[in-house]
Amino acid sequence: MTEADPAFLETAIRAALVLVSGLCVLCSYRVIHGPTNPDRVVALDAIATNVVAIAVLFALLTDRGLFVTVSLVLAIIGFIATVAVAKYVTEGEVIE
Repeated sequence: MTEADPAFLETAIRAALVLVSGLCVLCSYRVIHGPTNPDRVVALDAIATNVVAIAVLFALLTDRGLFVTVSLVLAIIGFIATVAVAKYVTEGEVIE
């Protein structure tokens, strides 16, 4: 197996960062102008997932493992927040 060219990998990571950032902007439009609350919740979950992807891509670009840890924490917080908001939207309360 051959090693990938570092310049190509850096270009691919930067392109992925731009793409994921654009997806965050599109999801934020859905959060603001969503027709229903469940649409807004799904868009917020997508933004949280995209922010995790941005943190991982930035960790790959800078060779810093700290951003991988940050992305794991963000993923956990995003999951808990999505579950809490979904429960609130469906049942009207989070904690019984």
